[in-house]
Amino acid sequence: MSVRVPVAAPFYSGDVRAQMEIYEREFTPPPGLPDVISGGIVPHAGWYYSGRTASKVYLSIKLRRAPKTFVLFGAVHVPAVHSFAVYPDGSWQTPLGEARVDRALAEIFLEEIPDLLVSDTHAHALEHSIEVQLPMIKYLFPDAMIVPVAAPPLEEAVKIGGRIGRLIAGMDVAVIGSSDLTHYGDDYGFAPAGYGADARTWMRSNDMKIIGAALEMQAERIIPEAEADWNACGAGAMAAAIAAAKSLGAEKGILLEHTTSFDVHPEGEFRMAVGYAGIIF
Repeated sequence: MSVRVPVAAPFYSGDVRAQMEIYEREFTPPPGLPDVISGGIVPHAGWYYSGRTASKVYLSIKLRRAPKTFVLFGAVHVPAVHSFAVYPDGSWQTPLGEARVDRALAEIFLEEIPDLLVSDTHAHALEHSIEVQLPMIKYLFPDAMIVPVAAPPLEEAVKIGGRIGRLIAGMDVAVIGSSDLTHYGDDYGFAPAGYGADARTWMRSNDMKIIGAALEMQAERIIPEAEADWNACGAGAMAAAIAAAKSLGAEKGILLEHTTSFDVHPEGEFRMAVGYAGIIF
């Protein structure tokens, strides 16, 4: 049985239980929270920058349900991952204990969608986008299982998400897409609006283009939007999660929080930042 060891622990260093207790204590449920929450979109930067935003998605889900399994579509930052790759069995280590893979559900996905999914633990070996979610899930849903799916930005993402949504209909499963938004600044080779207050406003507007598509459940717009405006690093994960949630009956998204790394830690003139959004469906 495969046990994945952490590779991104600095992203959530320190006492994660104490940090989650703070997030939980400070959380205010949004008005109009739907009775049924199929899943959501979460960021995956270091907890210092995006942990509070991500936690609001999981805390909102907890108010409505305790899913047996989370299907986690993760952004792909490492090279040589060119297929939607399922981690099929075993567990992932977290500071709060092991998160077990739902082997039975993973097998269903691989058997029912063999043309679009592959079984591949190596695709997950060095990727952080799913790993940083697991301490939150383990804290709030200690018995929940996971099905990690590496999700590169391929046009098949919408089809894959829709098919997975139909397969899990009626099951106690939630779907999560992991993506950060615009990476702005010279370090990212992307500063079309220059620097300063106007650039900061431009960046937030650029984020809202893809956030708007997500809120409208327009999964097919996500990858083209990300390619055109450079406003998501996990467009495949977003598109798949939205398509799955739509197949499960979600009709709209709710934006819980939109922030940036500069909002969290402003330092001098605005010159660079990464955008984060927490969305539920």
